[in-house]
Amino acid sequence: MQFLWQYFEDMVGKGLERAVLAELFLYASASFVSMALPLAILLSSIMTFGNLGENYELVAIKSSGISLRRIMRPLLFVTLILSGVAFFFSNNVLPIANLKFKSLLHDIMHQRPALDFNPGVFYDGIDGYVIRVRDKGKDGKSLKEVLIYDHSDLTGNRKMISAKSGEMYLSEDMRYLIFKLFDGYQYDEQKGTNFPLIRSEFKEHRINFNLGGFQFERTDEDLFKDHYQMLNLSQLQEATDSLKIVRNDRKDDFALSLQQRSTLYRDTLGRFQEVPYQTGEEFFVDSLNPSSRIGLLATAINLTRGAKTFANAIGEELRSRDERIVRHEIEWHRKFTLSIACIVLFFIGAPLGAIIRKGGLGMPVVVSVVFFLFYHIIGITGEKLVKNLEIEPILGMWISTIILAPVGAYLTVKATTDSVLLDSTFYTKLTEKFLKIILFWKKKDTVNEDPSAVS
Repeated sequence: MQFLWQYFEDMVGKGLERAVLAELFLYASASFVSMALPLAILLSSIMTFGNLGENYELVAIKSSGISLRRIMRPLLFVTLILSGVAFFFSNNVLPIANLKFKSLLHDIMHQRPALDFNPGVFYDGIDGYVIRVRDKGKDGKSLKEVLIYDHSDLTGNRKMISAKSGEMYLSEDMRYLIFKLFDGYQYDEQKGTNFPLIRSEFKEHRINFNLGGFQFERTDEDLFKDHYQMLNLSQLQEATDSLKIVRNDRKDDFALSLQQRSTLYRDTLGRFQEVPYQTGEEFFVDSLNPSSRIGLLATAINLTRGAKTFANAIGEELRSRDERIVRHEIEWHRKFTLSIACIVLFFIGAPLGAIIRKGGLGMPVVVSVVFFLFYHIIGITGEKLVKNLEIEPILGMWISTIILAPVGAYLTVKATTDSVLLDSTFYTKLTEKFLKIILFWKKKDTVNEDPSAVS
């Protein structure tokens, strides 16, 4: 739904075929796998172990001598297979889906709106013409009181056609919109002649409008293939290395240019000379005469201002290059974070299912959504910090995994050792004790304020 609302205005009113829309939604859905797959594994693991716990099947299995670790082993094997599939999807399928999605979305955004002649409204969707129809028939073809302004020669409102009625239809090859007009006049204002206005009357007049601009055309996908979202691991690594080489070369050029700007001055003949910092026991400036010294200081001020402006421009350029490099590194790490997230969330979901001991789509959905939102918010925050060049890509992209992996390990260890942490009665008793303490202190405060309340 977020995708639909985001691009709703770009798709409505353009006469797109269902096949084109279905293709767009199919490619767009590929980008949702990075959120849907980890959440699905988390929810399914909680529901599975929740059902086992709710029906006391976990108790029966453990009583037969089978540990929880052995119960989790086949599900862990399935999770590892899904993680491998997720990596293959991120590295091979998702770049192709992103490429086709971006190119198709670009074509849709640049597609002209479909023909729509509203009564009483001037329509300028056809190149070189402005058309106004006072009324349209229920059949959608018959027209009344038609005005057509011809701007095809780019000379203003010199040509105009007026008709009492008419009809419109498409040619057989769907390439032309045909207007057949009845009982009207054609006006043509001439310039530089003895007859400034030519008016001709007609009983029937036919105009063909070329609809070539309304045809849905596909852009060559090669124009988008260098985008970082359309690259696999090896291509991302190659692109990142190339960008770093270009950035370092640019920094070296800037350092050399800045050094030349700061160590040269113009002599009396206007030639650039290198400024020695010190000659013997006295500074170079002190050895100059007053006029040369003033000229040297003025040159130094100008060079310093120019160097400052140049440094600011290069700084913005280098930051832009760093941001582009970081985007490539983010996508490189994203190939692995999806796979690892599936494993981490499984080790969180399986013990939580044993804690909750509830199956179905009730409590498991609530718990899984809470944990996934926590994971997703941390991941989004880390990624934004990386894009702002505030932290390193490896830290920003893996911070959610770094935080939740110890949680999963802790829950798994407690589950396999039959800790009271997984006993729901433990939390019930703990809550009761906490409420008793609160009631005790509340009663004590009431006695202190009003001793007569004891009686």
